[in-house]
Amino acid sequence: MADNPNHLAIIMDGNRRWAKERRLEALVGHDKGAMVLKSTAHDCIEEGINWLTVFAFSSENWSRPRHEVDGLMRLMAQFISTQAQKLVDSNVRLRIIGRRDRFSRGLRNLIHEIEERSSTNAGLNLTVAIDYGGRQDITAAVSRIAEEVETGMLKACEIDDDLIKSKLCTKILPSVDLLIRTGGEQRLSNFLLWDLSYAELFFSQKLWPNFAKEDLQDALTYFNGSERRYGGGNHEDKLHLRIVASD
Repeated sequence: MADNPNHLAIIMDGNRRWAKERRLEALVGHDKGAMVLKSTAHDCIEEGINWLTVFAFSSENWSRPRHEVDGLMRLMAQFISTQAQKLVDSNVRLRIIGRRDRFSRGLRNLIHEIEERSSTNAGLNLTVAIDYGGRQDITAAVSRIAEEVETGMLKACEIDDDLIKSKLCTKILPSVDLLIRTGGEQRLSNFLLWDLSYAELFFSQKLWPNFAKEDLQDALTYFNGSERRYGGGNHEDKLHLRIVASD
């Protein structure tokens, strides 16, 4: 347990394909995926992982069919009202990152309430990225810094990695140690671009609704066997990347 990642990030991919394989509506897959998130959070607690950050809805997802987006917003509200509340009762600290201005007032209020209620919890730090994009976050941070330079609040020579990080919506999050992406795709999809700089990458063929405790343990076993160099070593260093076949 001591060698497990401090910060695990997951791109929860495959809900729609899982539903399509079963000739179900996409929202059924998203609902199943929400239940898997709840169980995975409990698995992370058992594994001694301190931070879990998941990608629930990207800035680009607004282009999906309107009925699916509306349904996703309802599912998010339902998840916060029910399952997230149960997680908070288990001492989980819940945070939401990303834009909020495109959400309904009701959903914004739910997010604020659950964050406030869990603010003193000292267990797993669960962060859910909703209406989030890594490039957009970095661009907004750079814009805020530029404004401070223009107004004389900041000198250009004072800009460093720590300052940029402090302007990101991920400012409270530590660097990611391990990224898991389910669904067989092998890309970052604009997720946590700043914080994934030295993360180990683990790609699973499992669709997210099929992701189980043993799949998490496979990823942790891989992580524990990786030699993390953080840019050190020689030119023969290999990227720690594994593609896991579905069973």
